[in-house]
Amino acid sequence: MKMNMGSADRKLRAFLVAPVLVVAGLLVGPAGWLAIVLYLLAAVMLATAAVGSCPLYMLFGFGTSKSVKGSAA
Repeated sequence: MKMNMGSADRKLRAFLVAPVLVVAGLLVGPAGWLAIVLYLLAAVMLATAAVGSCPLYMLFGFGTSKSVKGSAA
């Protein structure tokens, strides 16, 4: 899988978006269906940040990583 996320995007997902989604899930009720959806979204944000690749970015041909010119990758 090709990395298509830059470091700022990865940090934003891991340290801001995912915790906000978890807190929102706790605020709406930790066992409700909306909370479960928010927890799943937080897990997706953490997973994509850890891997450095976002499937939606690939689907739309978008990326936030900076590739070095002249590299073979």
